[in-house]
Amino acid sequence: MAEVRVDRLIKVFGDVKAVNDVSLVFEDGDMTVLVGPSGCGKTTLLRSIAGLEDVSGGSIFIAGRKVNTVPPWERNTAMVFQSYALYPHMTAFNNMAFPLRARRVARGAIKDRVEKVAQSLGISGLLQRKPRELSGGQMQRVALGRAIVRKPEVFLMDEPLSNLDAKLRVQMRAELKRLQKDLGITTIYVTHDQAEAMTMADKLVVMEGGHVQQVGEPEEVYLHPSNMFVAGFIGSPPMNFIPCRHNRPRDMLEAPALQHPVPSRYKEALRRRGSDSLILGIRPEDLEVNVRSEPGQTVAEVYVTEPMGKETLLTLQLGGTVVKAVAPPQIDLEIGDTVGVAFANEAVRLFDEETQEAVSPEAAAAPVLAGM
Repeated sequence: MAEVRVDRLIKVFGDVKAVNDVSLVFEDGDMTVLVGPSGCGKTTLLRSIAGLEDVSGGSIFIAGRKVNTVPPWERNTAMVFQSYALYPHMTAFNNMAFPLRARRVARGAIKDRVEKVAQSLGISGLLQRKPRELSGGQMQRVALGRAIVRKPEVFLMDEPLSNLDAKLRVQMRAELKRLQKDLGITTIYVTHDQAEAMTMADKLVVMEGGHVQQVGEPEEVYLHPSNMFVAGFIGSPPMNFIPCRHNRPRDMLEAPALQHPVPSRYKEALRRRGSDSLILGIRPEDLEVNVRSEPGQTVAEVYVTEPMGKETLLTLQLGGTVVKAVAPPQIDLEIGDTVGVAFANEAVRLFDEETQEAVSPEAAAAPVLAGM
């Protein structure tokens, strides 16, 4: 297998820097997921590694070899596209065998490889069907099989599950993750779906505006976002943001309808800050909602309730800010009701109002930022 490394990579389209000075290491045998909204640069980065885009600056290394000028077919990578890209006039067997025939592999070896991979993917009985006779999930397996039979050093996957229905996506992401672990092939996976990214990644790379915003294990990125973009993008529902001020004499975070003591881990960092303007971040699952407000709790008004079976998603008016909270399914609330809200103190995150960067608490490890 192979480690992939990009060093200060730049890709320009006209006046737009789609990839802007990106440096990353994709570890050998791991699945690294590039996640971000449409237009953030993740697919352009993937296509640059594949050789489908000529880079404007920087370097790409695969297994220690610089490949900037190496054509795609000599990089020993296999790409799986969102559209599957199967040949409609060929059977599943011939689609999977095509890259081996192009390399003039012996006919007997082709048959053995295709049948072995088809068995591992559970599509042995579909090899004589053409794409129009296959479901979306079956076509996805054939596309994966075509990539696997080549025995590449690197898998490059560009939103391969986005055309599937919700139930099949959940099933296929589990199968893909297990398959990648079984094969041990370095995999770079692009998605805009943060749930897909969180569940599949060994390492998560969050991108926006052509820049890397944060790199880390999924849990680390979720618990310790480096800035407000990451905090708002990773997590469903996203993190709540409440503009507030640090009242230094009282050591309180204050906003309309909110007074919250500064968490102890932030006290020293806030004392050293020049500005008292902050953004308080709290995830919906870290807000405790009580039908009757208790002393010390923040009072909020129910704006809307959304029963979801295992839980109820509440939208609350807290002063001039709308926030989301996750409540037990049996909670009995109507629009306009007044509730008490308690913040889980250890879950509070603080951000600089101007830069939107996370304020580093004293005892926490600093998150990994772009540029590394």
